[in-house]
Amino acid sequence: MFDENKLWRDRAGGRMKDLSRYLRYIFNGHLVIVLLFLIGTAAFYYQEWIKNLSTSFPAELVLAVILGLFVTYSPVYNFLLEADKVFLLPLEEKLKGYFLRSGFASIVLQGYILLMVFAVLMPMYAHVNGNGFGSFIPFFLILLLVKAWNLASAWKILFFVELSVQRWDFIVRYLINTIFAYLLFKEANLFILLAIGLIMVFYYYSFHVRTFKMGLKWDQLIEAEEKRMASFYRLANLFTDVPKLKDTVKRRKYLDFFISKIPFLQEKTYLYLFSRTFLRSSDYLGLFVRLTVIGAIGIYFISFGIGQLLLTILFLYLTGFQLLPLWNHHQNKLWVDLYPVPQQEKTASFHFLLMIILVIQTFIFAIFIMIKGEWFYSLLALGLGVVFSYVFVYSYSKSRLRK
Repeated sequence: MFDENKLWRDRAGGRMKDLSRYLRYIFNGHLVIVLLFLIGTAAFYYQEWIKNLSTSFPAELVLAVILGLFVTYSPVYNFLLEADKVFLLPLEEKLKGYFLRSGFASIVLQGYILLMVFAVLMPMYAHVNGNGFGSFIPFFLILLLVKAWNLASAWKILFFVELSVQRWDFIVRYLINTIFAYLLFKEANLFILLAIGLIMVFYYYSFHVRTFKMGLKWDQLIEAEEKRMASFYRLANLFTDVPKLKDTVKRRKYLDFFISKIPFLQEKTYLYLFSRTFLRSSDYLGLFVRLTVIGAIGIYFISFGIGQLLLTILFLYLTGFQLLPLWNHHQNKLWVDLYPVPQQEKTASFHFLLMIILVIQTFIFAIFIMIKGEWFYSLLALGLGVVFSYVFVYSYSKSRLRK
């Protein structure tokens, strides 16, 4: 006898157990200290920025634009697996309770994220409007209700095969959410908000009627679930080996220029392999680009020199630490062990590549400081960055890799 309740409990429980196991690795290392430093620094600058805001600042519009994104993005965590398209497909009619529980779990988890974001933005709104935090709970409850509408609407859109329908749905819902949130924070007339609420109800009902006799698109549901878990596994893979992670590789022919500079010599075999892996793998190159962009923006907007130097060292550490898994990227490929190259050449190649990457990032940070006209701190950041990179690569990373 098929029991959908037991199936959901097993799937949700297994997923939570899987997530908690990897989260222990993520929050067990030095990253926690770094995150606390980042959060503390960001909170300090955010508080100082709020103090200098004038009453003419469009706080309502800023809140509406940002919260509109978090409210609109509303995936349903369905906990489906690849084999379900075969074994659960005949039982689709009996899975209504399963997906209803998945929707409830999704709104709880995403509602918590929405609460955190709203709590961060609320001091800005309270300062500009001078109303204090008395409206925080009513506003949040209304946003949570709108979140539930978005989640229900997004689920109905998944019954369509056409990707264009899903794209247009996201755009339309984002516009509705942003307008509604803006009028809510502006404390517009209640009848105007109710009118937009009726538009939301009609929007959902129109898709409910059109999809009433449609079946689930199992391929899309499973693919979306796998993509969400792959994002988490890529993060966890920075701290421990994740067997479930599937590598994503892109050709990136335009980056072959850098590979062509490596001499065609036997002792450069691992340097070529690591370099090619770094440039083609979305995990490593994407991580380097994201951290470099975020670090450069943060360094540019920090107004005092010591803060720029600290942020430079911090992002160099984050980049170097999260690129260490590149060392074990090919550990399960037997043909790599057949290379007639000594182990010390592999170690030297990895350290050389990591040093080059961190030095390039150091130069980028120094240039952004130089653009502000602060030559002294630019040269100081360059010198400290190179020294830190050398110590990190040839001292810290060696002990880390031995563990």
